[in-house]
Amino acid sequence: MRRSDFFYDLPPELIAQRPLAERGGSRLLALDATNGALSDLRFQDLERLLHAGDLLVFNNTRVIPARLFGRKATGGRVEILIERLLDPCLALVHLRSSKSPRAGGHIYLEGHEALEVRGRQGSLFALAAEQDDWPTLLARHGHVPLPPYIERADEPLDSERYQTVFAKHAGAVAAPTAGLHFDVEQLERLATMGVERVELTLHVGAGTFQPVRVENLDEHQMHAEWLEVSETVVKAVQRTKARGGRVIAVGTTSVRSLETAAADGVLKPFCGDSQLFIRPGYRFRVIDAMVTNFHLPESTLLMLVAAFAGYEHIMAAYRHAVAQEYRFFSYGDAMFLHRGTPF
Repeated sequence: MRRSDFFYDLPPELIAQRPLAERGGSRLLALDATNGALSDLRFQDLERLLHAGDLLVFNNTRVIPARLFGRKATGGRVEILIERLLDPCLALVHLRSSKSPRAGGHIYLEGHEALEVRGRQGSLFALAAEQDDWPTLLARHGHVPLPPYIERADEPLDSERYQTVFAKHAGAVAAPTAGLHFDVEQLERLATMGVERVELTLHVGAGTFQPVRVENLDEHQMHAEWLEVSETVVKAVQRTKARGGRVIAVGTTSVRSLETAAADGVLKPFCGDSQLFIRPGYRFRVIDAMVTNFHLPESTLLMLVAAFAGYEHIMAAYRHAVAQEYRFFSYGDAMFLHRGTPF
């Protein structure tokens, strides 16, 4: 398949620019991957799609205030987006400026703290904090790194709403957005129903928003993201499979984490980088269903959900979502992809 196979028309007004008043207030489009059947639901209806004995797998990464603004010594403006903190004083970043700074040059933040440009790694720049460490600088000057399709500056509300209620381990520069729909009350109701819950960690990088630039998907270089799947997660999956329950990944990041950890056919603890590119033709080893948001045209995330639910089913579901005016992307509505009607 080719990149252009994953294009769909999306009216700009369907791109959600702000979160709804309530986390669980979004819509939910359920897709049966065995036959393509669609059901228009509310997110709270997820509770009747799940069964006692099912396992929900969440990504507990925490978004850091990864966007900063500064100036070069010449006065030119610079926008900094952290990709990864290598250590407390060194970061790999995306830089946006009229002219790329040279190694040895400096960028000055709003409080006049200096950052030294140490060099480049591909399209990324290595920036060293000279006065305070990066966590201190981000706490002082950082902004919520809203995705590029949200066409506004971050606001105080985003500090809470662009973060899941179960976020724990800081390191992501984008939210695992399928998890944004869950509130504490719903998690408690699911636990009372007998739905088990477990957490892994994948620090979402800015590369998740990078477009696929080649038409031939065999030539695409997948960005790397750090993840950890613990022994606790492995045992929970094993228990679920043994009792006949379903492993339900909340978000594509949970999917990639589980499938990375099972790359040799058996799920094992894993800690490290993953560049797993899931597209149609991929054989899933762990997950039975997933909760996910709607994804950008021609994106690797759209290719991932098409691999799970079937290309024709997914593209038809997206056309349906557009026609029914679902809200798209990070602050938008959700999908539940499953095999076999769970009602």
